[in-house]
Amino acid sequence: MIKSMTGFGRGIAQNEEYRVSVEMKAVNHRFLEISVRQPKVFSAFEDRLKKQIQALVHRGKVDVYVGLDYITAKKTTVKVDKELAIAYYNAMLGLAEACSLPPDVRLQSIAGFNGVMNVETVEDDEELLSALLHQAAESALSGFCAMRQTEGEALLVDLCSHLDAVEAAREQIAGFAARVVADQHEKLHQRLSDILQSVEIDQGRLANELAFFADKVDISEELSRLASHISQFRNGLDSTEAVGRQLEFILQEMLREINTIGSKSNALDINKLVIAVKSELEKIREQIQNVE
Repeated sequence: MIKSMTGFGRGIAQNEEYRVSVEMKAVNHRFLEISVRQPKVFSAFEDRLKKQIQALVHRGKVDVYVGLDYITAKKTTVKVDKELAIAYYNAMLGLAEACSLPPDVRLQSIAGFNGVMNVETVEDDEELLSALLHQAAESALSGFCAMRQTEGEALLVDLCSHLDAVEAAREQIAGFAARVVADQHEKLHQRLSDILQSVEIDQGRLANELAFFADKVDISEELSRLASHISQFRNGLDSTEAVGRQLEFILQEMLREINTIGSKSNALDINKLVIAVKSELEKIREQIQNVE
């Protein structure tokens, strides 16, 4: 079953400290391109996140947004550099003695000196954040892939409808093609009869002209190849693999065959059908731009 390249999914994972959210959306693209926007703390996990997506997604431009919320305030600690504080204290005593002043050293003064007291935030638990990111991404991927599958089912119905129309037109063209040479024989015979009137028609020359005409307008090979391409296209629609690019190639071959049929044929009925087939193939081309 084919899948669409467009989709959206969102997942959340949390514990008592963190809430990690992952959103991903995708649009059409010739290849797989993954762009991740995330807080700096998740930078080390970006490659693993991309591989997690690549395991399930093969084509499309995928934008991923990672969010982080702290459920509880980040823990902080205050560290005191006692040796530095003592050094400041001794320096102040020495300064007071040098200036012949009574020592007046207060604790608040020493604590306020640069480097004596430092507030530090406890580092995030990277292992825990990595696990939460993986869990949130799995949830987002689940919804993302489900949407792509649903849209793929709708695409399949539409593509099959257009393909059925192409196949029906091919059968009609084959029916008309079988009568082209016979019609030309009748036209040539009538035209020669009108021109020559009582003169006997050279049947051998007429046969040669018809043989040349038949070879010139013969579209049996093109019709056969077109039927084969239609069959291959149907097989691709039933595949569980990423077949979007393969279907694009098959479509190009179908267009090549129908263009050749149009250039060879001078029958009005066939040319009308060629135009109808081109219209259907153009609709197919528009739709497969969204097939993974």
